[in-house]
Amino acid sequence: MSSFWENSYVLTAANYSVVILCMIVFLAVFELVTRYRNWEEIKKGNIAVAMATGGKIFGVSNIFRHSISHHDSLFTMVGWGCFGFFLLLIGYFIFEFLTPKFNIDKEIQNDNRAVGLISMVISIGLSYVIGANIS
Repeated sequence: MSSFWENSYVLTAANYSVVILCMIVFLAVFELVTRYRNWEEIKKGNIAVAMATGGKIFGVSNIFRHSISHHDSLFTMVGWGCFGFFLLLIGYFIFEFLTPKFNIDKEIQNDNRAVGLISMVISIGLSYVIGANIS
């Protein structure tokens, strides 16, 4: 059975499947912590929400990229990916805290593209910092 898990195709399919499941869970968590409904706003054409959500998707994917490249075990990869997601989520709350003059969620919901862009860049930027520290 160990040779089964050593097959590159099997390992790639396993990593892919697990990351997709984690992505669904993580996006659901982001949906819970924001005041707007991501997919409803995107369906309406809200570019700011699309940018912020896209940044989160890219950020989580980048964290898992680093986790996959540095860990042999599927469970270790998931553990580091979850830890990285937690740090990314903390970054979201810090961003909200550091902008007391306006509400990030409200601005993004109102299609303030400047705030959506900054949110996207923060998610992507933090994912590089988090990923670089995954070992």
